[in-house]
Amino acid sequence: MINPKKIEILYEDNHLIAVNKPAGLPVQGDESGDPPLVDIVAEYIKETYQKPGNVFIGLTHRIDRPVSGIVLFAKTSKALARLNTMFQNRDVEKIYLAVVGTQPAELSGRLEHYILRDSKTNKSHAHTSAKKGSKLGTLTYEMVGRTDNYFLLKINLETGRHHQIRCQLARIGCPIRGDLKYGFPRSNPNGGINLHSFKLIFKHPVQQTPIELTAPLPTDDALWREFTPIANSL
Repeated sequence: MINPKKIEILYEDNHLIAVNKPAGLPVQGDESGDPPLVDIVAEYIKETYQKPGNVFIGLTHRIDRPVSGIVLFAKTSKALARLNTMFQNRDVEKIYLAVVGTQPAELSGRLEHYILRDSKTNKSHAHTSAKKGSKLGTLTYEMVGRTDNYFLLKINLETGRHHQIRCQLARIGCPIRGDLKYGFPRSNPNGGINLHSFKLIFKHPVQQTPIELTAPLPTDDALWREFTPIANSL
């Protein structure tokens, strides 16, 4: 297990804790058996506050294992119930950064697809018309930076479908760097992909104060480091 003292905490109070998840770490337990982030955060709370017995930790949303960035947890049942409602009602603004190897035909736009998950392959497909079992997925994007070979997209994720950003960008010919599952030709050395949960903007579920959380870009990827000045200006 990752040392709980080494997790990067972005925000913490009596009701909430947000951490900057590294790529490759599962948020919840999966078939790999690797210790998930939820257990690491629970261990951090238990050790830091010397709490006996089991620690309450509520998962409010998820990001994929190869994705990095903000994951928000609830430390109380009251906060969890209210955050769940806020996410369902789209009262939480979710901003991602993605690096792609192909410039989008339109430098900004809105994508609407019907997302159909294939549980056998753990892959989703973006369709232009409704299919049985599909769910509407929407996002807006804007190209905010580029290098000689790559393009940085800022994405406002309006819905939260399975692999939504990954399959929608692949559908328009812009698979995310390192994402072999969705058509990028090469993997990244760390096994992650260049998709980062960058900002969460919402009202505190208990105090009702505005909160804007930002997760710094990973430092173990040279391309992310190159785009860091742009990210810092957003």
